[in-house]
Amino acid sequence: MSIAAKSVLPLPSDQDASGRSLGNEEIQLLQDAVNSGTLTSTKGQFVKTLERRFADRLGVKHAIACSHGSAAIHCAIAAINPEPGDEIVTTSITDMGALTPILYQGAIPVFADVDPATCNVTRQSIEKALSDRTKAVVVTHLFGNPCDMTQIMELCRGRGIPVIEDCAQAFDAQHAGNPAGLLGDIGCFSLQQGKHITTGEGGIVTTNDDALARRVFLFVNKAWGYGDANPDHYFLALNYRMTELQGAVAVAQLEKLTEIVTARIQLADRFTSLIAELPGITPPVIQPGDVHSYWKYCVQVDADLIPGGAMALGAALKPHGVFSAPRYIQKPAFECAVFQEQRTFGTSRWPFTLASASALDYSREKFVGSYSGLQRILVLPWNEKYTRQHVEYIADCLSKSIAQLRSSAS
Repeated sequence: MSIAAKSVLPLPSDQDASGRSLGNEEIQLLQDAVNSGTLTSTKGQFVKTLERRFADRLGVKHAIACSHGSAAIHCAIAAINPEPGDEIVTTSITDMGALTPILYQGAIPVFADVDPATCNVTRQSIEKALSDRTKAVVVTHLFGNPCDMTQIMELCRGRGIPVIEDCAQAFDAQHAGNPAGLLGDIGCFSLQQGKHITTGEGGIVTTNDDALARRVFLFVNKAWGYGDANPDHYFLALNYRMTELQGAVAVAQLEKLTEIVTARIQLADRFTSLIAELPGITPPVIQPGDVHSYWKYCVQVDADLIPGGAMALGAALKPHGVFSAPRYIQKPAFECAVFQEQRTFGTSRWPFTLASASALDYSREKFVGSYSGLQRILVLPWNEKYTRQHVEYIADCLSKSIAQLRSSAS
């Protein structure tokens, strides 16, 4: 591997056409949607087609489309129907869009620590966060690497606690031979710009439970009973409908998902082999038999071997055009102002006012894995449009940057 000292190889980006698998297929279906003159999913056919095909592909009974990934989580939480002050155990390392819906439904997020090797929650960390007020558990398959759902479901099934999977980063990821979205009681997917497949924004909720599916459908539709003999607005809910324009693009994107994920995995495997011997770098830790679908490629950086750790390495990669994300979200979610200062509805602090003291205990010693994991991780961009040259270039830049940091410190 070698690159000229100042040469920069442009990498495909998921923020523009260079790294998005969008083309004539999407344009044709989008044109069909426009020509139909029906852009609402209550009357059109594209969103219904997406829901049916997504459910068939995953092997799940119900798939309900919605406006975005946060809406998908919100619909799942609403389907569980927590009482105000109920606790929902979740992860300390995730996007805020997976957390604020819990507060909007009047429930209290209770954070579980993570395994620093994967930054995923575990059976053990969830068990420590459970209480007699726990209404549900939300797990995030971070970066496309699935949680150990066998152990988590064994724990939660035994206590009658439903599990919601946040699969926003985990299209086609698998644990023990089963796909993400089919491992828990409800699955939530995102079609946001940077995900495996995209409609700009968009979400899908999956479940095999008829009653949960009914609640999700109603929550997407302002709780209006479409098709009922005497429909009404049955409970408090919003309009989270996906448009037919999104649905048309999503139908075309879904046809490409297998090809996209396969390419990402093959490229990631190649990259893993290239960086396996680099000092201070640990490739993703994947459980035997699981499938990591590589939304991003995340490495652990040992600061004892690479001076400055993940932050310094990320800065060193930047001049090469490799724009990584050291520490991912920088800090555990509970350190954000919405939790620390309890900024919710006006000055009420509700629903935090209903919480137990233990639920709001964000003591650092409770989250050793979260702090340790974030300190070490460096999130590299990943894309199905990479070529072998791109993969070798990133590996070479990583190697050169490590050598540079070690040389500067000696």
